[in-house]
Formats: sequence, C-alpha cells, structure tokens
Amino acid sequence: MASHLLRCFTKSDCNRISSLCQVGPLRTRLTLWPGQPGTKQLVAEYGARLVCVRYRYDAQKRKRYKTVELIVEERDWQPPEAEPAPTEIVALRIGVEEAALRQQVKQAGGTWNAQRKVWELKYEQVVRLGLGDRLVREEAI
Repeated sequence: MASHLLRCFTKSDCNRISSLCQVGPLRTRLTLWPGQPGTKQLVAEYGARLVCVRYRYDAQKRKRYKTVELIVEERDWQPPEAEPAPTEIVALRIGVEEAALRQQVKQAGGTWNAQRKVWELKYEQVVRLGLGDRLVREEAI
C-alpha cells in the first residue's frame, strides 16, 4: 500500500468519521463513476481501486461531503448456487428413524425415490416446512 494512503487518526477524527457513516440525515444526490467529469484528481490518486465518488448532503448541518468508494481487497469467490424455482422438485435427506418428518413430507406431496434414495418435494414446500438444511445437491446423490 502506498505510504500516502496511510494515516493515523486521532480519537476526534474517528468520532467525526463515525458520525458521517451513520445512517440518518445524509442524502446522496450525485454518484460519479471513474472517468466522468469531476473524478480526474481522484482517479489519479486511487487509480483502478476507485469505484465511485458520491456527493452526500446533510440538510441539518448544512454540509456537503464528497466520499469515495475504494476497492481495498480482491480475492477469488464462488457465488452461491441459485435458489430453485418454487415449483421445482428438489431432493431431501430424511433419516430412517425420522418417521414423523417423513409423514410431514408425504402430506406435503413428497415422494420417495428409491433409486436415488432421497425424498423429492417441491421447493416451496421445503421452505414452508423449514427443511432447507436437508436439501441434497444433485452431485451428492
């Protein structure tokens, strides 16, 4: 990290900054993206790390604040799987000893798939019954 980006804050600095971050009277009126007029100096200072510049207004204090959003870290990430459609049939694991739960699934329209050794039920019913933690991914079957 460049040395000009490092700064030590006093307690009063932190209190002032903390008060700016509180949700309340501040209202964002303008968001500028890198390369738009008004961002040239900030692009020069922060480069590719600059995400946007915002102008926020506090009507009570009669103040305008210019804020920047920066990328401070980058790492690989695996997005979560998309949630199934409500009417999609999904697979559930229910233990042999869980007779009462099996009965609930049956009453909700679930069926036993002997070949795959899972219970199958519409996703909306799985959610209604609170059984989302029992979903089985297709590759695990």
